[in-house]
Amino acid sequence: MHDTPTDGAKAPDRHSGVRRAFVASLTGTALEWYDFAVYSAAAALVFGDLFFPSEDPLTGTLLAFSTYAVGYVSRPLGGFVFGRLGDVIGRKKVLIATLVLIGAATFLIGVLPAYSTAGVAAPVALVVLRFAQGVGVGGEWGGAVLLSSEFGDPRRRGFYASAAQVGPPAGNLLANGVLAALGALLTEAQFESWGWRVAFLLSGLLVAFGLWIRAKLEETPVFKAMEAEHSRPEAPIREVFTTQPRALLAAILCRVGPDVLYAMFTVFILTYATEELGMSRGSALAAVLIGSSLQVFLMPLAGALSDRINRRLLYGGAALAAGVWPFVFFPMIGGGTWLPLATGVVVGLVIHCCLYGPQAAFIAEQFSPRLRYTGSSLAYTLAGIIGGAVAPLLFTSLLSAYDSWVPLATYIALASAVSLAGVCLGRDPEAAVDEDTRLASPEAPATADATRVG
Repeated sequence: MHDTPTDGAKAPDRHSGVRRAFVASLTGTALEWYDFAVYSAAAALVFGDLFFPSEDPLTGTLLAFSTYAVGYVSRPLGGFVFGRLGDVIGRKKVLIATLVLIGAATFLIGVLPAYSTAGVAAPVALVVLRFAQGVGVGGEWGGAVLLSSEFGDPRRRGFYASAAQVGPPAGNLLANGVLAALGALLTEAQFESWGWRVAFLLSGLLVAFGLWIRAKLEETPVFKAMEAEHSRPEAPIREVFTTQPRALLAAILCRVGPDVLYAMFTVFILTYATEELGMSRGSALAAVLIGSSLQVFLMPLAGALSDRINRRLLYGGAALAAGVWPFVFFPMIGGGTWLPLATGVVVGLVIHCCLYGPQAAFIAEQFSPRLRYTGSSLAYTLAGIIGGAVAPLLFTSLLSAYDSWVPLATYIALASAVSLAGVCLGRDPEAAVDEDTRLASPEAPATADATRVG
């Protein structure tokens, strides 16, 4: 007589858990990408002069972007360390650790002395803190994806996993919004002297909020089931490389194009618009701000769309569009006016949504549940080295060497072709596997009820 009310009472709690996980995944990743994005913008705008002084502005920017790349190169370490821990000790504990690491590193960047004060120690410390940021982000993404998707219905993984994908545009939106506001309120000298630091110091408050959200969460049903069945892997990294090499390769390749596309339309475009087109910093930031605002809403829609149609088909079509658009975009903005720039950036980021929205689900479903944190983290971080890490450096070098947009567009097209190859190697989802794992959780009755209701 008491079983029915008990199970019925658990179902709403289950729905509440799904909502909390979605919000925690979105907000936590957004806060961490705020930290990462504010560095990216600062590298394009002020770090060249402050930490890498040079008579040639382009050389200073190139050196600043080299520290941007350090944040990507260090990601595999985070993927190896935190990815393994996520499959062994649980998703929640790891996600709290990554949030603290990134927040502390970003806050300390905000109080670093410049080269004029500390000499060579300043850029060295900047590189070390940037490295720490990358380690944290390397362990964050895979866990954030699983946090929301393992609570939700696996047949709607595209939508639930997109919570983590909203993080980059939301964080980028917040970072560029703060920088734009500071740029509007302060003089050029004030912004370069101390104004940029405010954006980094704000991370302390943001991380405290993120920790409060994540501390309230329980462990995911999938990991609880692994604990109950004593099926947690002992050597997940070795297992991924030896038992699922094709899945890892497909997941790595599919990420390259979106990373390069995003680096162009949110990072390098700031340099291109100001130094090549002669536009103001505020105008370039405004264009990125608008595009990022739309991404916050379009990313979950793209994820949900991939649940209704074939995910690989959507991804492949978007990869083709990503390879073509730069050849339209660069001639379009040649006049140096704001409206074509804003329109071109928005279209580029909409295409990115159709890639990045379904990407989390596509990568996660390449791996078995017991190796999913490790496999997803390794794919995410290793792809970052050949994608996002070198993209701003290559964009800057190509522009300096050829003084033309054609090599830039060709580079994006080649990266998109790599992603298309990854999609062809990948597999379609097997939702039943995840459902069986979820139902093996100690919370199986509540999970089953909630799934039927949803």
